[in-house]
Amino acid sequence: MRLKGKVAIVTGAGQGIGAATALKFAREGAVVAVCDLNGSAVTSVVSACREAGAAAMGFTLDIADRAAVDAVVESVLAQFERIDVLVNNAGITRDARLQKMTLEQFDQVIDVNLRGVFHATQAVADCMVRQEAGVILNASSVVGLYGNFGQTNYAAAKFGVIGFTKTWSRELGPKGIRVNAVAPGFIDTPILSTVPDEVIEKMRSQVPLRRLGTPEEIANIYAFLASDEASYINGAVIEASGGMTL
Repeated sequence: MRLKGKVAIVTGAGQGIGAATALKFAREGAVVAVCDLNGSAVTSVVSACREAGAAAMGFTLDIADRAAVDAVVESVLAQFERIDVLVNNAGITRDARLQKMTLEQFDQVIDVNLRGVFHATQAVADCMVRQEAGVILNASSVVGLYGNFGQTNYAAAKFGVIGFTKTWSRELGPKGIRVNAVAPGFIDTPILSTVPDEVIEKMRSQVPLRRLGTPEEIANIYAFLASDEASYINGAVIEASGGMTL
């Protein structure tokens, strides 16, 4: 088990990539702190992690609320005395064209997808520095590399996450902390449940592999990056898009 004994916090872990990551980490031997705004989803994922044989705890968390983030980190430290991995996965979309986007839509996405990453990382940084070890994994997106129609707010946040990753890898690398990002492409998650079939088919057609990715495939990347097998990977942005941007 590649993550045996490691203590990991996964945000946005109630469904999709976050849930798959929490369960993958559990199967790889990690202690998992499952965090999500949806309390019932947290309970379900915690149960699945425990069924996989892992120690797991759950937190209903609004990642945009700094006091709540600090409380989660304090609780994890109180119980396990260390934090080895943080997966900044929590994210939302509020799409609209530039001329139609409201300030509320813009602010909501920035607060969760960018400010939330800052909150969680700053909250665990002192602990990891004391340990002289740790891994921070940030969820970017191919939208953060190339932009996308109707996603001014999302693109800005995901570009920003890449900037965080590059900066923090320089600041924290000398302290023994690795910081990397993953930039998924089209992934088959519940967020696509309202997307029309013809749009899904168009998405598939843009991918050389002619299919959407699965949450488990992204979770596998996070598990590798969190493990000692990736001990010399720092400051990287790994695109996982089936080749859609070639």
